[in-house]
Amino acid sequence: MVYLTRVEHFNAAHKLYNESWSEAQNLEVFGKCANANWHGHNYELHVTIKGTPNPDTGFIFNAKTLSTLIKDVIVERVDHRNLNLDVDFMKGKFTSAENFAMSIWNELQPHIENSGVQLHKIKLQETPNIYVEYFG
Repeated sequence: MVYLTRVEHFNAAHKLYNESWSEAQNLEVFGKCANANWHGHNYELHVTIKGTPNPDTGFIFNAKTLSTLIKDVIVERVDHRNLNLDVDFMKGKFTSAENFAMSIWNELQPHIENSGVQLHKIKLQETPNIYVEYFG
């Protein structure tokens, strides 16, 4: 089994805030992330697929095609958007990095599963010090 990872970048804003909590509790748990005026991140998205190399190309999947797929399915829909307000697949969800990574998986999975490879991992880097990994 061979693993291929493509990395893409985008910027997005969000707010972490639990409506059923007081403002004080939200600030205690989420700190600056509960800012009433939102806050943003320069995200780095790693999409890893796995498969067997094609004997005619040596590829498990064309990396350029994977890049186009990620851009079309995810980046164009989230880049310079507010995750809480503007992104259809995040509507009604808490916009933590964990939930965002799982939602990205769910959006990409149908496009990848029919291509002869498997989606292996989503790594979403939110800051230089924080990232999440989701393996489906």
